[in-house]
Amino acid sequence: VQLQACGGGLVQAGDSLRLSCVASGRTVSASALGWFRQTPGKEREFVAAMYWSDRSAILADSVKGRVTISRVSSKTTVYLRMNSLKPEDTAVYYCAADPVSIHRIVNLNMQYWGRGTQVTVSS
Repeated sequence: VQLQACGGGLVQAGDSLRLSCVASGRTVSASALGWFRQTPGKEREFVAAMYWSDRSAILADSVKGRVTISRVSSKTTVYLRMNSLKPEDTAVYYCAADPVSIHRIVNLNMQYWGRGTQVTVSS
């Protein structure tokens, strides 16, 4: 499975942004997809993940109430909608996928991930 994230940019605090992740290759093998982020010098941080089948999702506490994860039915694109952005949301956002479990994405032990997209939130 190949993953490519896009949609990042420079925004102001309070703005909204929607990131997209296009999946290609053996997407049928990806039962769960999601997002994590990383800031230089810091560890990776789980953001959100969902199962393709029933769209059940898990969100990190740091983004609950501000973030929505969704997907198109063709199993090729997953979105991360972020509202009320804060400077601490600044990071490179990566798309991730796993053939087994959503929890492997939550625990950042997923099998697939792709290149990220930079999100910068100015105060």
